[in-house]
Amino acid sequence: MKKLMSMLLAVMLVLACVGCGSQKDGATADGDVKSEGVMTYAEYAAAELDTEVVVETYVQAKQSWWEDKATVYTQDKDGAYFVYNMACSEEDYAKLTPGTKIKVTGFKGEWSGEVEIMDATFEIMEGNYIAPAEDVTSLLGKDELIDHQNKFVAFKGMTVEAAGQDENGNDVAFLYNWDGSGQDGDDLYFNVSLDGNTYNFTVESYLCDNTTDVYAAVKALNIGDKIDMEGFLYWYEGVNPHITSVKAAN
Repeated sequence: MKKLMSMLLAVMLVLACVGCGSQKDGATADGDVKSEGVMTYAEYAAAELDTEVVVETYVQAKQSWWEDKATVYTQDKDGAYFVYNMACSEEDYAKLTPGTKIKVTGFKGEWSGEVEIMDATFEIMEGNYIAPAEDVTSLLGKDELIDHQNKFVAFKGMTVEAAGQDENGNDVAFLYNWDGSGQDGDDLYFNVSLDGNTYNFTVESYLCDNTTDVYAAVKALNIGDKIDMEGFLYWYEGVNPHITSVKAAN
């Protein structure tokens, strides 16, 4: 009888150890445990539009602040979240430096293909994380690219193509605004190609204005240049990356 009890206890101990090694509730694939009631990225991605979502994420860049509303690019180790017009005082906006961890409560929405968190509030939490640029060059033109929406990404070895023409009918490497109707300080639009396919990229002026290195770099592009880029994989009627860095290709 004692031998049988000993065997049962041993089995129970093994099962307990197995349980200790399993992923905790609310944990991401890399073991980053979420607070109670907070979604993993997979749960957020699966959530229906117009439903409330609660995520813990890290600020990667700030796009704008206006009338106590902030728009920020955020990411954790599993995915990215674009947070649009989040309630935020100017004082708190100053605290949202790159890497800052925040808990965001809002509603999952979509605008012209861009999935975002809207009508949100937030609180600053302990923690810090800066996402490395993920090379998605090979995914351009493929359905899988959208799975990386809003992440900080890299595109490498791409060729600058004509974006349009100037008032004299000459091909130019970039346009102010998508149709060339703007001026210095507005968004920059430029075309790049890979393997015979051409893509339209943007320098979003709210994110990177005309005092930034990337704004100057795009204005200095020549058709035919080979470049490497980094930026956020924004979506508008298809892929529309918001570029934050442009350099000559290695």
